[in-house]
Amino acid sequence: MKKIILFLFLSLSAMQLSAQELDCVVSVTAPRLEGTDKQVFETLQTAIYEFMNNRTWSGYNVKIEERIECTILIMINERPSTDDFRGTLNLVLRRPVYNSAYNTILLNYIDRDFSFRYVEYEPLNYSEGVFTSNLTSILAYYTYMFLGFYMDSFTQYGGTPFFEKAQEIVNMAQSTQETGWKAFEGDKNRYHLVENVLNPSNGAMREFSYIYNRLGMDQMYQRVDLGRSKVTESLNLLEKISNEKPGLFLLQITLDAKKDEFVNIYSSSRVPPMEKNNVVNILKEIDPANSSKYQAILEGK
Repeated sequence: MKKIILFLFLSLSAMQLSAQELDCVVSVTAPRLEGTDKQVFETLQTAIYEFMNNRTWSGYNVKIEERIECTILIMINERPSTDDFRGTLNLVLRRPVYNSAYNTILLNYIDRDFSFRYVEYEPLNYSEGVFTSNLTSILAYYTYMFLGFYMDSFTQYGGTPFFEKAQEIVNMAQSTQETGWKAFEGDKNRYHLVENVLNPSNGAMREFSYIYNRLGMDQMYQRVDLGRSKVTESLNLLEKISNEKPGLFLLQITLDAKKDEFVNIYSSSRVPPMEKNNVVNILKEIDPANSSKYQAILEGK
């Protein structure tokens, strides 16, 4: 059982020693590529695993049992040349809920603008302030996004320093030919993800994370009704941002991560019918694509 020791980063200011922050599972597969040397994918998997887990990203001391759990699933769909690869990057970030064995998902996102050059056995180099390669820049970008989302779930706006580091990587990528980094390439990419997070007009989204996770989920195992009331309060923030900015990228990513959990929380027979109806109406309004899923709350499924 993982317990939060108030909390991985809540006392960061008092910690000066550094240690690795991530406990990241990495998988690289290429099911669509026939007749190609698969050894390179194993080598790449090992290199990414070491890059993510063996580096210090924040400069703060983190105990082994406090390392942040995340998963990176890479599917290679194309190999235009020996050292060039294209595919998708599935990123999952989890957070332990206080006094329980349960992990809540903070992020579950697929980056489809994933192309990179990798020479087998060459080290993956990354330095702040330098765009060394698309692969390491993407990995560093999402590492800082992981840290930012994680911190925001414990302290309000606590992830800002890490989101700003992610934004610095985006800024450095503007002069490259690589895709997924620029505003004009669509409204759902790495540029827009960190822009959505840091845009002051979207502050309700970050308030949602703190209220939902720290004041809501962390209370659920000791004071269920109080915790759930805070979760409901946080949903009102999602409704607010949905009304102001329908289709916001960050809102959709949040709903994708939380939709199943919403159903699990409110399907309980302990939830009063009026509260269920209120919540279902909110969820159907802000996430109409999953209306049938939320209807299951009322049906007790």
